[in-house]
Amino acid sequence: MLLRIKGLIPSDKLTIVRGILDSADFIDGKLSAGKEAVSVKNNAELPQNHPEMARLNNIVMGLLVNHPTYQYGVLPHRIAAPFYARYTPGNQYGYHVDDPIMGQADRYRTDVSITVFLNGPDEYEGGDLTLMTATGEVKHKLPAGDAILYPSGSLHQVAPVTKGSRLVAVTWAQSMVRDPAQRELLYNLSQARDELLGSEPESEVTQKISTTYINLVRMWAEI
Repeated sequence: MLLRIKGLIPSDKLTIVRGILDSADFIDGKLSAGKEAVSVKNNAELPQNHPEMARLNNIVMGLLVNHPTYQYGVLPHRIAAPFYARYTPGNQYGYHVDDPIMGQADRYRTDVSITVFLNGPDEYEGGDLTLMTATGEVKHKLPAGDAILYPSGSLHQVAPVTKGSRLVAVTWAQSMVRDPAQRELLYNLSQARDELLGSEPESEVTQKISTTYINLVRMWAEI
């Protein structure tokens, strides 16, 4: 299941984020790459000990983890600290699948990957986030402030940047519901449930839908 969050980060917050990133010194992105990705990863990342990292995370992650699409689509159990990546001409991230387990002392399973676009598509050429699906390649190059959520087991790449600079935040989550098909069913059911709770909160149908959603989460959740 692919989910897009439009306008996750408003323009005033994006200005703060861009101000920090535009003046920051980045390091080689290979330093954080996993065993498979290290051979295909070519970008730069903000050091995790950067003095403004907490401020960045308060904005980006604060907005992300509280967004209802994230909450219902991910059903998060564990949330990873993000990486802030920059792609300049010649940079790319070849086709790969995200490592199944990440983290050091506090390890987590990667179920859902999230990319938050921090600058606009008019600021660089190339750099499409390309996901391989059952129907072929699907490319994403979203406006600044938008985010996309996709299964971490998806084969995906960032196409070569040929001009300008691409800025993104990338993070992962371990879901309470491991199976992506079950998460998709729960997400769709949650949308129907919320619509009915808003329009017909006392109806028998609403109560049945709500009860079914709650008990499916109870049946499938692992905590």
